[in-house]
Amino acid sequence: MIKITLPDNSVREFESGASSLDVAKSISEGLARNVLAAEVDGEVWDATRPLTTDSNVKLLTWNDTDGKQTFWHSSAHLMAEALEVLYPGVKLGIGPSIESGFYYDIDFGDYEFSSEDLSKVEQKMKELAKAKNLYVRKDISKADAVSYFEEKEDPYKLDLLEGLADGEITFYEQGGFTDLCRGPHIPHTGFIKAIKLTSVAGAYWRGDEKNKMLTRIYGITFPKAKELTEHLERVEEAKKRDHRKVGQELDLFTFSQRVGQGLPLWLPKGTTLRERLENFLRKAQQKAGYQQVVTPHIGSKDLYVTSGHYAKYGEDSFQPIRTPHEGEEYLLKPMNCPHHCEIYRSRPRSYRDLPVRLAEFGTVYRYEQSGELHGLTRVRGFTQDDAHLFCRPDQVKEEFGKVIDLVLHVFKSLGFEDYLAQISLRDKEDRAKYIGNESDWDRAEKDIEEVAAEKGLKTVVEYGEAAFYGPKLDFMVRDALGRSWQLGTIQVDYQLPQRFELEYKDSDNSMKRPVMIHRAPFGSMERFIAILIEHTGGNFPLWLAPEQFTLLPVSDKYNDYAYDVMSKLEEAGFTGTVDARAEKIGRKIRDAEVQKTPYMLIVGEKEMDGNAVSVRKKGEGDIGTMTVADFVELFKKETAV
Repeated sequence: MIKITLPDNSVREFESGASSLDVAKSISEGLARNVLAAEVDGEVWDATRPLTTDSNVKLLTWNDTDGKQTFWHSSAHLMAEALEVLYPGVKLGIGPSIESGFYYDIDFGDYEFSSEDLSKVEQKMKELAKAKNLYVRKDISKADAVSYFEEKEDPYKLDLLEGLADGEITFYEQGGFTDLCRGPHIPHTGFIKAIKLTSVAGAYWRGDEKNKMLTRIYGITFPKAKELTEHLERVEEAKKRDHRKVGQELDLFTFSQRVGQGLPLWLPKGTTLRERLENFLRKAQQKAGYQQVVTPHIGSKDLYVTSGHYAKYGEDSFQPIRTPHEGEEYLLKPMNCPHHCEIYRSRPRSYRDLPVRLAEFGTVYRYEQSGELHGLTRVRGFTQDDAHLFCRPDQVKEEFGKVIDLVLHVFKSLGFEDYLAQISLRDKEDRAKYIGNESDWDRAEKDIEEVAAEKGLKTVVEYGEAAFYGPKLDFMVRDALGRSWQLGTIQVDYQLPQRFELEYKDSDNSMKRPVMIHRAPFGSMERFIAILIEHTGGNFPLWLAPEQFTLLPVSDKYNDYAYDVMSKLEEAGFTGTVDARAEKIGRKIRDAEVQKTPYMLIVGEKEMDGNAVSVRKKGEGDIGTMTVADFVELFKKETAV
């Protein structure tokens, strides 16, 4: 008999060889019908895989992230089976699950395939799913695996097998389909009820442009048709909110091929939006004791060699600057931290001076492949709301906690209420990925976990996600459409102070190394604004809106009065415009609505005589007539953050 411990710490006994599905059945048949996979001692397994030792078991359903990922990976196999039926002889690459759905890379050979063919594949998948074929795991020797794919003439699977050894190779079969895969998978295809193949793209084998371009087919599946319908509605809403579309409609930013791909140009309204965000954070940082600094857009190669970034990320990540003199090597700045280390190092420091908090809205440059560029979310030049705190080891937890408070203040002020804190730790099995000694890493990881617990954060631990120089806390935020984004990061770093030989004189006159905390609540201004646009649909809070009001004269007789009111509002610190076009008032109101202007102020004879404005609020309509002074007070209350 073996003992199975469930998440509530209850223990049940089963005969060796029982599966997690048997565990589920012992609890209830209803639960068993919904189990997709199981977490066994921290590893996700097939729900049907035999349990042979005492284990901790968590049953996974559609409500669990790992349950969804298993469901979508199994769907990728179902799609591959359908493709082999419809296009005999196609060659298969890889078919993983992704954050929302799955894809499979296919070499169609002489077959023609386009998005018009997706519906045919969907229908075949539905037909195969109804057969409720079991996903069957088989351990197989490398020799047998190679023999199978040689006979099948499948070069991509043979390429994958080269990196595998005996004892770590498994096949999965369902119906008439067999694939090289380590799993896990759902019990059978019948769980897959709703299917939508969403797009077709090109992808180089193993991501290397020297290799053959394969056809990548994306899809998503659900256990219920209703969930697919809801998903497609969210997709349509996301298209309406796409920051590239909304940014163009609201005149926020543009791109130019002459300037270069991935290098955004901020238009006046977009610049106002950026400045409001920057000023908001500057104010919060000043209150928290930060000092603002400015560093160059370039640095010598030696700077990044010293920091370790050059060796870690390689030559391709650093863009050289041509200089007229040989022997001088300058690079476009890919990160701000080495510059800040040099600022700290510019004069002697005492333990009484610490913590030193240096903040900069620093523009950095990183080369992204052209195919990976996407609006403001993937660019080649971006501005980080960067800061680096240099503190004594005994100050780390307090400073880390204060940074958490600042990040949460940012989220609350901008309407991001749903977030999860990801504690990103090292993978202790892959020591080569990281620099520094074990004791520093142990202390840094312990401090982060303890502060996150003290702050009452909802957390998840991810191993292997730490930066190469230290562990971190990443905030995963859900937007209005339920999508998850990584926003805000805080990192503890014992390594850069060592590399840059940073010191402070302690109370006993000995020289000590400070600890460095990296933090960026926005992450980058470009990506944050893109996410904010899609979260709000361009309906920014009043304090942030680049154009907070527009004055709408009912005829040109009242234009002068409108401009007079605008001057008074601008004196009070607000920004807006006068729509002096010779258009009817209804047209002006509609156009202001399209521009998502928070307040429309209509002025005519009655308003001019009473030194007043007739107020329309976006989303609410008419809210009455009030004096200009009263409207200023209303504005001040609504823009307070």
